[in-house]
Amino acid sequence: MSPLVDWVLGPYEFEFMRRALLVLIVVSIVGGVVGAFVVHKGLAFAGDALAHSTLAGVSVAFVAGMNVSAGALAAAVLTALGIGWTRERARVSYDTAIGILFVAMFSIGILVLSTRTSYTPDLFSFVFGDILGVSNSDIVGALILGVGVLLFVVAFYRELLFVAYDPQMARTVGLPARAFEYALVALVAVAVVVALKAIGIVLVNAMLIIPAATASLLVTRLQQIMLLGVAIALTSSIVGLQLSFHASVATSPAIVLTGCVLFVAALGWQRWRGRTVVAPDAPAAA
Repeated sequence: MSPLVDWVLGPYEFEFMRRALLVLIVVSIVGGVVGAFVVHKGLAFAGDALAHSTLAGVSVAFVAGMNVSAGALAAAVLTALGIGWTRERARVSYDTAIGILFVAMFSIGILVLSTRTSYTPDLFSFVFGDILGVSNSDIVGALILGVGVLLFVVAFYRELLFVAYDPQMARTVGLPARAFEYALVALVAVAVVVALKAIGIVLVNAMLIIPAATASLLVTRLQQIMLLGVAIALTSSIVGLQLSFHASVATSPAIVLTGCVLFVAALGWQRWRGRTVVAPDAPAAA
């Protein structure tokens, strides 16, 4: 076996690396698909708020002796629905509704954590991520949620696309635009929970934004952004996982920073391509 092949495949002799790779594949696919809607609709702040709101569900479930992933999912979905309800009933801006629910849920999580007198590593893995510590049940849970998200997107892709681009026109033609707007935020909530154990609350939003934002620099159609976003997310995940293993650094930041490098590279390519296209026309324009 050549040194390069051994460098690439060697880490996967360990079972924890194989589990990490499997859950990252699920996270990358879900993040790439849902992230396209997040970037297009400007839901980056919502994704960050939903990620932080899961701390309330995780904390309450942990203290009550319940499944923390179920608690995170309940908190994220509840926050997503609460954002829409607050926006409509209180007649405040979208950002204001997000900010209110974000600080409320995050404060609940901190309050519950303050009642614990001892360090709880299982709980804090949701805050900072523990990709190398995922279990088979974590993989199964992420897979079930991920498949659910993808099936919903496939089944209602036209409606989601219509609402994403022109919600007013969607209402005009008779689509339940409000319901699908709620559904979009709920999809973001579920996608956040899929990546929560692997990446952690602090960095989970990056997996939704960076791959899709990078793809949007290179292609324009939503389907293309989804597919390229998945490819970029997979590349970031695999390269970051490899670097973290060989350099003995934290995995989640390595994955996110790899994605940032790809974003900068795509931005440089876009600017270079723009110059090469515009340059021949410059004398004529002058």
